[in-house]
Formats: sequence, structure tokens, C-alpha cells
Amino acid sequence: MSRESQPGGLTRRSTVTGAAALGLVAGRAGAQEAAEATGTVSARDAAGGDPAPLPGVLVSNGREIARTDERGRYRLPMPGDGAVFVIKPPGYALPRDADNVPRHSYIHQPGGTPAELGLRYRGLAPTGRLPASIDFTLTRAEEPDDFDVVLFTDPQPESRFELDHVRDTAVARALAIPAAFGLTTGDVLFDDLSLYGRSNRIVGRIGLPWYSLPGNHDLNMQAPDARYSRETWKRVFGAPTYAFRHGRAWFVMLDNVEWLGPPVPVGANTYRGRIGDRGLSFLRNLLAEIARDDLIVLAMHIPLHTDTAPDDPRNTTTDRAALLDLLAGRKVLSLAGHTHTTEHHYLADGHHHHVLTAVSGSWWSGPDTRTGIPSADSRDGTPNGFHVLSVRGTAYTTRYVAAQGQPDETMRILFESELRAGAPEVVRWTRPVQGLRPPVPQDALADTTLVVNVFDGGPRTRLAFRVGDAPSQPMVRARRPDPFVAELYERYPETKKGWVKAVPSTHIWTAQLPDDLAPGAHRVTVEGADEYGRPIRGCTVLEVTGERGRG
Repeated sequence: MSRESQPGGLTRRSTVTGAAALGLVAGRAGAQEAAEATGTVSARDAAGGDPAPLPGVLVSNGREIARTDERGRYRLPMPGDGAVFVIKPPGYALPRDADNVPRHSYIHQPGGTPAELGLRYRGLAPTGRLPASIDFTLTRAEEPDDFDVVLFTDPQPESRFELDHVRDTAVARALAIPAAFGLTTGDVLFDDLSLYGRSNRIVGRIGLPWYSLPGNHDLNMQAPDARYSRETWKRVFGAPTYAFRHGRAWFVMLDNVEWLGPPVPVGANTYRGRIGDRGLSFLRNLLAEIARDDLIVLAMHIPLHTDTAPDDPRNTTTDRAALLDLLAGRKVLSLAGHTHTTEHHYLADGHHHHVLTAVSGSWWSGPDTRTGIPSADSRDGTPNGFHVLSVRGTAYTTRYVAAQGQPDETMRILFESELRAGAPEVVRWTRPVQGLRPPVPQDALADTTLVVNVFDGGPRTRLAFRVGDAPSQPMVRARRPDPFVAELYERYPETKKGWVKAVPSTHIWTAQLPDDLAPGAHRVTVEGADEYGRPIRGCTVLEVTGERGRG
């Protein structure tokens, strides 16, 4: 394995490689073998010029945290392999590479990735002895306290063809959204780690600094245990756990996928959700530096809790209780992906946990008859997409954005009749959705259910409906599959991945239709408030046929 420079940020825009161009400048003389990392943090203004020392900046080794002194210097323990990363303060920008990947860390791994592991995808070249000085150079930048963030999770392209879908859906839509930066909460890829370069080039064209976390499909699966399971990730992105500050919000990026090994075929699920002692110690030490009234945005891949599999260690974070104890009394929003569902949970002490909509939806399943891109509707009925986080000081909201179709689509309104069971033989002789928005015979009104999927709904969403000018009637949140996506998978079984099936959704509302509607066309209005109290509204037309007692 040849020796190569680390991934690092450019202090000046340049295509030159090597330590001098990285913004993490390793001193020429090797440090003593003492287990300590030292260095400086400095900053230059936007016009360039020589950098000046930056005091009071936090630097970490992934457990301990140091604050730079008046000369911009820090010291941290570094007893073996590890990483040193700067925690970007507000009003400063990290260096970025040509694809807008922020360069925040220096990886120390003297022997590099052991060749005898036989990893399928290239890991780290030997870094050699600990440098005498590991230096970070930032740039002053205007940074208001009010800003937006584009939130991706699980783009998860399994092939170069599926990476085209990421490019032509979520990335294309995000190009038009003003934001301060973007982040992806894991499963950047689907096991084929050779696609990182192309993926970063595509996402980089959004033009924002783009922070990423690794997921279970970003692992080196030939690694015997967790120690060497992030070798390719570290080579491409740097430290898998890190933090930065923007405005009055602290973004803490935690790798909570623990690879258990032993070596297994690519794609096997030999992992669990776990932050681990090191990650929890890092968070504990960081919290000591965070003002009590600042907003903390915690990002991870595997949820703290999910409705789809609440007791499965592969789908929940096994040490979440320790995490929640650390965060008690704090203003926290935590973000996750992994389950390809959209969920809002309110955990201990008001902790808001948001499981984000997957960019790949149903792992790029579904018919592609119009655009050549799979419909990719998620298994809980949400169209594939992403979210935008809006931070206003220390307050926040999120909003869902569909990656295909109408960008402001918020809900789907259907009529589910006992006369239509969704059986394969029924599906075959109806066109798509015909059985879910049919003319309803007057005699069938009492057996017809209004079903509404609010794509980013949750426990605090409130919904009611009215027919024509009649008074509104409340709807009830029901844990059940979305009939649309159930029909979609039944109708086009050959277009979906083998494991994809409709699952009970956390954002379905139902109500029985009035049984005294006259024959004719009726306007049905569904309206209410979302998780943040913002108004939501949708409308459709219900046709009623026949007369009571007659066919």
C-alpha cells in the first residue's frame, strides 16, 4: 500500500496534494513517541492573508476535548491509533475539498490499514509517526444565527445506475433550496464503497458544505471487528464521529453502528446500534462546554427508537438510555435514518427524535414507467425525499420535501371500501389507485374509510375532514399500512427489492365517511396542523353514485 496524504481541507483553493495543502499541516519533524497530539488552530480572513492564532477553539481526539490557548495551541492524549478533529466555532468555515466535503480531522494510524485484512475497498495508507504539530486553519465567514440545513439520509445506491437516481431526484431538487450546509445521516452507499468518489462529486454540485455520517452499508464488511470497520470511510471523509457549531446550534455527529464481525458476505447484518463508551465520553465532555440554552442537533444513523422494530438491536440504539441521561434538561433534536420510514418520537425529558425520510425510499423499488426512475415510495407510504431543518436562534422546525413529483406535497387522501379488498385478482383488473379513489355507491358509504397519509406526521399532528360545507369532523391516528403502497407493491412485484413490503405507518389518519351523502360529486377537505403547529391542508373529490336501497 503506497503512502499518501490524508484527506484534509485546503487552506487555499488548490489541486496540490500533500500535507502543506491540507489545512491540517503536519510538522516536518516527527513528534516524540510520547502519546500526545499537539498543534494549533488559526484563521485567516475571507480575503486570504496569513492566518492568525485562534484561541478558545475546541479540539478533540474523539473522547477528550481541549480548548486552544491564547496562542491557538492545544494538547490531547493520543496513546495509539486515532483521530484529532477541530470543532468548528461559529463565524468560521472549515476547509473543503473540490467536492465540498469539509475537512475537519487528522487520522493517525502509523501502520495504515493492515493488508492481511483483505478488505474489498481500499483503506488508509500508513501515516507514520505522530506529527510534531497537527494544525487546523479555518476561514472567517459570515454566519447568521438563522439558517437552513438540507437533511439527507439513506441515498443508498446499490449500483452506478442507482446513483443516477440520487442525482436526478434528491440532488436535483436540493440544488434550488437555499441553505447553509447539508448533511447525510448514513448509508451514503449500499455496500459498494468504490462509488464514494462519484457520489461526492454529484452531491458536491449542490454547492454547500456537506457533512456525512456512516451507516451500516458504509462498513468494511471484511473487518473482523469494529476496529477496522471504517477504514474506507476514514480515508474518504475523515473521523466518523465529530462535531461542529453553526450559529447557536451544536451539531454532534455520532457513528452509532457497531460492526460485530466476524468476516461475513457483503450485505450481512452483523451489526448493532451502539454509541459505545468512547462516543458517550466524547458527548459528556462536549456538553460541559455547551451553554444550557444552546440548541443541540444530534445526528446518527440507527434510530434511538423506531416504531418498525423497537426491540431489534439492529434498528435501535442499545445504549440510548445512557445517551438520554446525558442530555437530560437540554434542548435537543436528534436525527436518524436507517429504517426507510418517517417517524417523530418524543422521548425522555421532551427529547425530539426525528427518523428522516430516505432519499432512496423503498431502496429504489417500484415502477419507472414515466421517467425511468423508480417511484421509490417508502414502505410506510411516504414518497422518497428528504427534509430541511430551519434553525432560528435556538428554535427549530423541519419540513419534508418530496424528491419526485410536487415538492410541496404533504399528504395522500384515499377512500378505502370494504368492496375493494386489495387482493391480487382485484388489483389486476383495476388501474392504479382506481380502487382507492372510486365512485362510492351510496349503500357502501357506511363501509368506506377515509384514509389520509400525512407524509411527515407524528404524535402532535392534528387532522380533521369535512365534506362540502358541513362541519369538520376529527380524524383518528391509526397504526396501519398505507393502502396505496400496499397496492403498489402487489401490482408491481417484479419492480421491488425482495425484502420490501408495506409496514404499519406512524402517520396515517382515518375516519368513517358520513352515510347520508346524496348522489353526486362532493369536495372533501382535510386540514389540521403538523408537528410544529403549522397549518396543513389537502382536498379531493368524492363521487357518490346510486340511491339508497338501489344498485
